[in-house]
Amino acid sequence: MEGFAPASREFFTRDALELAPDLLGCYLEHTTDDGTVGLVITEMEAYTGERDPGSHAFRGQTARNSTMFGKAGHLYAYFTYGMHYAINVVAGEVGHPYGCLVRAGRVIEGADLARRRRTKPARVSALPERDLARGPGNLAQALGANLGNDGDDLLGGQWQLLVPDERPASISTGPRVGVSGPGGDGDAFPWRYWITGDPTVSSYKPGRRTP
Repeated sequence: MEGFAPASREFFTRDALELAPDLLGCYLEHTTDDGTVGLVITEMEAYTGERDPGSHAFRGQTARNSTMFGKAGHLYAYFTYGMHYAINVVAGEVGHPYGCLVRAGRVIEGADLARRRRTKPARVSALPERDLARGPGNLAQALGANLGNDGDDLLGGQWQLLVPDERPASISTGPRVGVSGPGGDGDAFPWRYWITGDPTVSSYKPGRRTP
């Protein structure tokens, strides 16, 4: 694609707090037997493992989060809230479970396929273009991603990630969405990043504290 270049392994092998904002404006593409869907990433969140009470890996390695402890540039996929999947880009060095949650994107390739995936079951009203990949569950659905993609390499196979020649003109930061407890403190963890003013960015919702 004009204006983009393939990512290298080194691009991912750094702290999630550095990688997450640099993923904004990148092009992420997934090809399956159904076809190809590609989008420009507009919203990210950073998670830093043992340093981060909001991370799945805060208390150590499990069968669920083991991909986060592996090589950077792979996908950590998981099922959440009993209803949807989400995908993260693994960051940092092996053994340091850092990840960047891909929260939203603007679909620019395969919009018809993304819409078919997002409208099963059928909807009462038409799905706005901005909502095709708005929110991590919707984004994973639009891309056709699920638990079978856990551990996939972004540098080959079904996936492609391209880095833009020019970064977005303006990037905003704030608290992560739906994170409760200490990790949801927006002053201490302003680790959500988004392209300022982009309509595909999801709405902020604070986490729910357990009584």
